[in-house]
Amino acid sequence: MDFLLYLALVPALGVTAQWLAWRTRLPGILLLLLFGIGLGQFVQPDAFLSQLTGGDALAGPNLLFPLVSLSVAIIMFEGGLSLKLGELRESGTASLRLVTIGAVVALLGNSIAAHFVLGFQWRLSFLLGAILIVTGPTVIGPLLRQVRPSRRVASTLKWEGIVTDPIGAVLAVLVYEEVLVHESAPNFPSAMLALGETAAVGILLGCGAGALLTQAFRRYWIPDNLHGVAALALALLSFAISNLLAHESGLITVTVLGIWLTNQKRIDVLHIIELKENLRTLLIGCLFVILGSRVNLSDIAAVGLPGIGLVVVLVLVVRPLSVYISLLGSPLSLREQTFIAGLAPRGIVAAAVSSVFALSMESQPDLVLPGSEQLATVTFLVIIGTVAVYGLAAEPLAKILHLAEQADNGVMIAGADDWVRDFAAELKAENIPVMLVDTNYNKISKAKMDGLRADCANILNEHAREDLDLTGLGRFLAMTPNDEVNSLALREYRQWFDSSRLYQLTYKSKNAAGRRGMSRNLIGRELFGEGLTFSEFAERYAAGAQFKATKLSETFTFDDFIATYGEETIVLCAIKEDRSVRINTIDDPLVPVSGQTLLAMVSTTPIPSNHAAARPERQRSVRSRQAQPQSTDKDPRTTSESPAHDPLEESVIPEGSAGHNRKDEVALPGQAATQGDGEGPESPLSGTSPS
Repeated sequence: MDFLLYLALVPALGVTAQWLAWRTRLPGILLLLLFGIGLGQFVQPDAFLSQLTGGDALAGPNLLFPLVSLSVAIIMFEGGLSLKLGELRESGTASLRLVTIGAVVALLGNSIAAHFVLGFQWRLSFLLGAILIVTGPTVIGPLLRQVRPSRRVASTLKWEGIVTDPIGAVLAVLVYEEVLVHESAPNFPSAMLALGETAAVGILLGCGAGALLTQAFRRYWIPDNLHGVAALALALLSFAISNLLAHESGLITVTVLGIWLTNQKRIDVLHIIELKENLRTLLIGCLFVILGSRVNLSDIAAVGLPGIGLVVVLVLVVRPLSVYISLLGSPLSLREQTFIAGLAPRGIVAAAVSSVFALSMESQPDLVLPGSEQLATVTFLVIIGTVAVYGLAAEPLAKILHLAEQADNGVMIAGADDWVRDFAAELKAENIPVMLVDTNYNKISKAKMDGLRADCANILNEHAREDLDLTGLGRFLAMTPNDEVNSLALREYRQWFDSSRLYQLTYKSKNAAGRRGMSRNLIGRELFGEGLTFSEFAERYAAGAQFKATKLSETFTFDDFIATYGEETIVLCAIKEDRSVRINTIDDPLVPVSGQTLLAMVSTTPIPSNHAAARPERQRSVRSRQAQPQSTDKDPRTTSESPAHDPLEESVIPEGSAGHNRKDEVALPGQAATQGDGEGPESPLSGTSPS
């Protein structure tokens, strides 16, 4: 195979595997490893590099693993950028116990399992046990986004996964040097001294690099366009220098550097985080494909049933023991501890570290022990097994323990004006979770008095965003009166919501185009229909329009719905029978079908002819808005040949008809509103189709 083609094929396979994981909701790392193993059946990277270098058998490892180490450093740097110290208010105690007591218990348990299940000598068993301490943040992160457990559990697992990686790597180095290299009895004081030296070098160098980078950004020594690459270059340089000063302290350095940058308050690092997230995704894909291609199926088969037995023991015995012992007496409940005990997949750090040690022992014949040639293979088998087990079992386990929302069909709304609160109340009445966010205390107070979940905060405030509990919320609707605030809010929440689930009201005409308007790439999916701005909704609401939930059926179709409520009805969203929500947008108009519950704004009182909401340019047909381009023809109802249109004929349902329900009746001008007792036949007004 051509070398250029190979270099292009690796990232292509990595992206394809992660795309398939997104489509199928399978663990991405599992598919990446499978793709890598498949590629390895055609091209072995070591043999390929050896051939390119004229037959040098060590060319592959010598070229590959420095690149792997730097890639892991970037991944750990990005992991540090995701760690907010504020999260430790809820998970600090549990996280600290897991990375200290839990790590020691896991080291002992992993070593004992390797000795008795695989038959490894104790020295090799302790090395493997140290390597398998780490949990994979590259695997846990996607799983947490998929499962969406409670915030305290998610924070605990995230901190454990990222902090344990450098700890596990350092412990593996200490075990390697003290147990394998020194054949005499291990010198524990010397080991503790080396551990302290490694931690001190990593922490000090990481803090120093963070302070230097912060000052450089604050004093504008570095232009904005170089912020991302400067942070990346400094992280890699700090990693290399740290490793020279203390072996494997580089992972601690880059993790501390990331934590420093993301928690300082003097400069904005969001653009750096976005760059690192994209780079991390690419690197993870490439690394797992390349490292997976180095694994031979014959080597996995040679491990046989003992390898599978090791995975079973690690999942069912070692992990639960380490969690329950370390979290004994912690603030976490038993259900939360059980979920944490059921999630410990291994990732890229374990794969990289095991491969490095395996090559090191191969290059030193005096260190070769029975089974050492299987070290990397066993590690990859554990990675595949744990990713498969935890990836498939995490979501059902979270639901059984009631630690995750059954679905992310909830809606977060920026804005809490009168008509927005009524819209949210209708969603809540249909069992759709809703949260309103607004800076106006009076509006939020009214929302809370209406029984709505609401928070008085600035939607653009970083600290407020971190404190908001978004559990169960899968869509964000920006519905404030300010178009610019709506667009900025969508940009700020892109890291929490997929871009396909970010919506905002359409722009006012003066903001929609031209030099005075905002760029189209700053606008989310526009809600409901052309011309339906905040002012349009507010005017209709002031004129008496209301929100109604109506269930369609075979006997009450969408045509019947329009005939009942009139052409001026605005369909907002559809709620399926599984309670999932489909929002009506300009780019993807709703096509209502039987079984769905439509939520719409309907005009139940006559609109005065001189009211803004009754202007001809605002009276658009729902069907034309949803099914075909807007027509410029005049409405025949406004011509002199057509009889005058009486809104009462379509908006008010005669008493006694199949669609009448007294409790939804709206008083007409000059009449007193009647309060029904809720009895009588069901109707579209009450949310079900007429009989």
